[in-house]
Amino acid sequence: MPTRRAATLVELLVVLAMTAALFALVEPPVAAGLDRAAVRGASRDAERLFASAREQALARDAPVWVVIDSARSEMRLRVPGTGTWSRPLGSVYGVALWSTRDSMSYDGRGLGWGAANLTVVFARGRARDTLVVSRLGRVRR
Repeated sequence: MPTRRAATLVELLVVLAMTAALFALVEPPVAAGLDRAAVRGASRDAERLFASAREQALARDAPVWVVIDSARSEMRLRVPGTGTWSRPLGSVYGVALWSTRDSMSYDGRGLGWGAANLTVVFARGRARDTLVVSRLGRVRR
């Protein structure tokens, strides 16, 4: 009967140490990439929320509000007579957000009201993204 050679404990420990070293080299760039993707996703969601608010204001010829709750990392779209839609960016993307104002409204013509260059900053880890909403209601990054 042929004898089978098994891996020794020392060999297993060497392989485990090499795997841990490779993981330590690969993990930071992967984590940074995940942070950038989450921030970009949250920023795009917020951009769509502002666009939706402007479209709703134009369609209804009535004011519509975007409310920014930095404490909860959440944005809400308030359409009178229809309701409020909430987008919890913090729990969906794991981001924190800060803004220069707590809300912005669009009038019935689709123009931003009460905001002179509203700035919203999204952050996770070292990744950051900024949206600026002009007085005319245009969104830029």
